[in-house]
Amino acid sequence: MLHLRVLAALLLSAIGMPAAAAPPTPAANPAPGEIGVTIGPATKLPLPRYVSLKTDRVNLREGPSKDHRTLWVFQRAGLPVEIIAEFETWRRIRDSEGTEGWVLHSLLSGRRTAVVLSRGADKGAPVPLYDRADATSGVVAQLQAGVIGSVKTCDKTWCRLVVALPQKRGDVDGYMRQDRLWGVYPDEKVE
Repeated sequence: MLHLRVLAALLLSAIGMPAAAAPPTPAANPAPGEIGVTIGPATKLPLPRYVSLKTDRVNLREGPSKDHRTLWVFQRAGLPVEIIAEFETWRRIRDSEGTEGWVLHSLLSGRRTAVVLSRGADKGAPVPLYDRADATSGVVAQLQAGVIGSVKTCDKTWCRLVVALPQKRGDVDGYMRQDRLWGVYPDEKVE
C-alpha cells in the first residue's frame, strides 16, 4: 500500500499538484466548537493544531520532501506554527503572517508557545502581562508585538504565559487576554 501512495505522490507532483491533495479524514464526533476540525492521516491528531519549532534553523519547503526547494528558513526556535496538513513524516504549516510550506515532523515540538499580537489602533503599543487573570490586577511586564512566550494554561479568555525578558534575570510569569495571542485558538482551553 505504501508503494501506491508514493506512486500517487510522484504522479501528483509531476502534474504540479501537492502530494497531500487528498483531504484529511473528518473527525467522527467533533467536540462542541470544533466544527471544521479533521483528523490527520499520519498522526491521528486534530487538524489544524498549534505546535512550535524545535530548533533555530527550520527549512520551509515547497512540497513534502527534501527534493522540493526551500522557500524560507525559520531561525527562531519556539516560534508557534499551525499544522494544517500531514503527509507521512511531513507537516504543512502556517506561521502568524500566513506563510505556508512543508517541514519534517522531527523539527516540530508539541510545546505550546504564542506570539503577542498588535491590534488596530493599539498597533505598536505594548500589551500588558498581568499578575492575575484580571485586567484590574498589577502589570508584571509590558510586551511588544512579536514577543514569544510559553503557554502554560488558557481558560478561553485568559492565558498564563511565561516569557524570558532580556532585562531581567529569569522568566516573567503572568496572564494575557487570549485574543492578544497567536498560537492558541479563540475558544481553546489549554491545560
